[in-house]
Amino acid sequence: MSGLGLTVKGGPEGRRLELRCEHHNGLLYVVPGEGSWVCTDELRHTHALAGFLEELGELDDPRVKQAMQRWGLYYRERPLASQEAGTREEG
Repeated sequence: MSGLGLTVKGGPEGRRLELRCEHHNGLLYVVPGEGSWVCTDELRHTHALAGFLEELGELDDPRVKQAMQRWGLYYRERPLASQEAGTREEG
């Protein structure tokens, strides 16, 4: 899977997210970890990255907020599909 400077490679043992533009070129390695065991192998990289960003934001550290703002990164947790369906049924 690739496009727009982001390429995902690898298999069940781990994934590599290639991040590339004319100014930066790096790899983000995602392997099974304590917080990512609940997700499937195919989506572990997404689960780990979303969980990490959520936890990073919860640190409430001004240095983290400044770094994220400097790079124009903002993360907001959204309801899961199962939560949205339950809300619609209740409403």
